Amino acid sequence: MKQINPSDSVSLLQQGGVIAYPTEAVYGLGCDPDNAAAVEKILAIKQRPWQKGLILVAANTEQLHDFVDFSQLSQQQLAFVTSHWPGPFTFIMPTLPSTSTLLRGEFNSIAVRISAHRVVQELCLALGKPLVSTSANLAGEPPVVLATDIVEQFNGKVDALIVGELGGSEQPSTIMDAITGRVLRQG
Repeated sequence: MKQINPSDSVSLLQQGGVIAYPTEAVYGLGCDPDNAAAVEKILAIKQRPWQKGLILVAANTEQLHDFVDFSQLSQQQLAFVTSHWPGPFTFIMPTLPSTSTLLRGEFNSIAVRISAHRVVQELCLALGKPLVSTSANLAGEPPVVLATDIVEQFNGKVDALIVGELGGSEQPSTIMDAITGRVLRQG
């Protein structure tokens, strides 16, 4: 597995590659959300059913406009969401009908986060859009927090690794429903 920098990942991602990279709390697996073959590859690597959906991370809210139906949120709901970003808060938001079922699963919503992590910001800005982001682990197993474990567990499955510091969070992100404000997972 080759090690790359965030800026060197764009062509790999555009060609359907899957990368491992540091996030706020754990290493993540990511790909171009518009590349169905790459999304299917992540689901296969994790042994995750497509019905569960995936999370998108972005550098800013503008990057989410091709996936999230912001018109279904009130000004108060949107203000609540954006007051938590950037940061370790994932929101379940209404999705556009055009959003792939591979991303949203069997739901009419999608999980999204604006990350404050430097590497995630660099990746999304370089790619010019959000990135599929799911914890680097097999479904039901603990997430990976060390680059050496990425190499050990995902060599031959993931195309490249970005080595870097985790963001210091002890838990994965808090997940909240953007419409109700209900906490679905406490981070």
